[in-house]
Amino acid sequence: MRITELLTKETINLSLKSNQKSDVIEELVTVLDTAGKLTNRSEFKKAILKREEQSTTGIGEGIAIPHAKTKAVKQPAIVFGRSTSGVNYNSLDGQPAHLFFMIAATEGANNTHLEALARLSTILMKEEVREQLLTAKSKDDVINIINSYDQEGEEEEQSMASKKQFIVAVTACPTGIAHTYMSADALKAKAAQMGVDIKVETNGSGGAKNVLTASDIENAVAVIVAADTKVEMDRFNGKHVIEAAVADGIRKPQQLIERALKQDAPIYRGSGKSTSETQQGGRGIGATIYKHLMSGVSNMLPFVVGGGILIAISFMFGFNAFNPDDPSFHPIAEALMTIGGGNAFALMVPVLAGFIAMSIADRPGFAAGMVGGMMATSGGAGFLGGLVAGFLAGYVVVGLKKLLAGMPSSLEGIKTILLYPLLGIAITGFIMLFVVNKPVGALNTAISDWLSGLGTGNAILLGIILGLMMAFDMGGPVNKAAYVFGTGLLANGVYEPMAAIMAAGMVPPLGIALATTLFKKKFNKQDQEAGKVNYIMGLSFITEGAIPFAAADPVRVIPSLMAGSAVAGALSMMFSIGLRAPHGGLFVIPLVDGSWLLYLVAVIIGAFVSALLMGVLKKPVTN
Repeated sequence: MRITELLTKETINLSLKSNQKSDVIEELVTVLDTAGKLTNRSEFKKAILKREEQSTTGIGEGIAIPHAKTKAVKQPAIVFGRSTSGVNYNSLDGQPAHLFFMIAATEGANNTHLEALARLSTILMKEEVREQLLTAKSKDDVINIINSYDQEGEEEEQSMASKKQFIVAVTACPTGIAHTYMSADALKAKAAQMGVDIKVETNGSGGAKNVLTASDIENAVAVIVAADTKVEMDRFNGKHVIEAAVADGIRKPQQLIERALKQDAPIYRGSGKSTSETQQGGRGIGATIYKHLMSGVSNMLPFVVGGGILIAISFMFGFNAFNPDDPSFHPIAEALMTIGGGNAFALMVPVLAGFIAMSIADRPGFAAGMVGGMMATSGGAGFLGGLVAGFLAGYVVVGLKKLLAGMPSSLEGIKTILLYPLLGIAITGFIMLFVVNKPVGALNTAISDWLSGLGTGNAILLGIILGLMMAFDMGGPVNKAAYVFGTGLLANGVYEPMAAIMAAGMVPPLGIALATTLFKKKFNKQDQEAGKVNYIMGLSFITEGAIPFAAADPVRVIPSLMAGSAVAGALSMMFSIGLRAPHGGLFVIPLVDGSWLLYLVAVIIGAFVSALLMGVLKKPVTN
């Protein structure tokens, strides 16, 4: 598609009257609306202004490219406006803008439109083009200027050259229309001037182009990430990575390239290899599953924490005060239970499944995951069913992406809007309904019944195991595994393990704080000061406060902390304490099921056990 199929005479204004940013945006929107390119003028303008809030589209050199991709656009279009006097547009270089290209892209813009918009961004980087547009006498002149530089074709695929000075870069902006490509072109142009070999990946609306290979990354001296939106970073593990705004790629390409050549940037330490399909082979299965699981859990927790605490508060009115048929009924208790249990908790499993699926298959997986999670909840499969639904939906959609990869590019928008949600929800739903829900529901019930019927001895043993896990890596995978275990049981109405987990999680920082207070000769002045902060961290359930002390002396500190946490977990289970909110800390102690005083005793005893062991095991500090 030629650029001038989007930029026509009816969308050109060579004499803009405005001299302020808001006014010129209004003037350009009017041109588009008059030309019949919009379905909703006000919604389109809102989308333009929302993009401006993220970062100015005044890129300097007298150019501004306001743009938006929204359903308020009837037909993709470009409007060109020129101001002889200039407009105060908050441009990156602080200079007035004279040339305006407002881009209106439809929500399901296909690749041909997006490629034309990308070429426009490239053309505007040429100084001679800007000079010709400033002096154009008529609308026909503007069309002819653009046509003379518009060369259709696929984006040039770069390959790694044999030069020693080889760098790689990624550019991306929130809408992926203009800045992405202008930043890439500026970096490539400046690198050519400097005699530096560069390969630039563009993450635009049409998908990633010129994708960096593992070989490219391995052979590059450094990586430049000029982006205002999410970029897959784990593939750069071990490389010097310069992170900058996408506008810096346009305005400061030489500075970024010079920094890259000097390796003037920290070495990136990611969680592993890229999660993209091209990189999945380099990532362990366990690490991949853990990443997807944690994505679901982290997004689920706000619902569980908020809902759980509201439920716990409702019980302060009486354990049945939410029930209208109970003599202790209180309308506030009923409202709290409705909000926390009936709604926030009801969303827990669907959100878990939705974000697991989204982590695996990106946005197309989210709807299928949410529906699968909802079916797990309504079908009795609970938390375990939600886990199955999330992974099932994610990989179903990944399979659909591969299956539909051969469809014409003109139908690209239909995949995301229609095919992925329709087929993903249908396939996931059928499997959940006829294959997963019944057996997983039976397993879920069996586990809950077993935990609820634990004798005192077995309950204490479970508390010890959970306590050891919480203190083993203090926020790491083992700690998170215990936390997820307890969170899942909340959905099944089993609250005692969560109380043990929360008590055990408070012990490491409190144990450190007590040890630095009681055994000052075993810690230097700096550690003693840091130890005071751990009182606050422990009371706030921030287990990670103990990590610096554990890292400095792991052989003595970690076993001491594990022993104290195990004692706290065992005592909590022995006292039959329950906790309905997956959060620890002093403020939830009054909300526990059972004696809050005994719960506090369990935490304090565990903390003293850890402190005493450290006092015995650690050697005195020699000044």
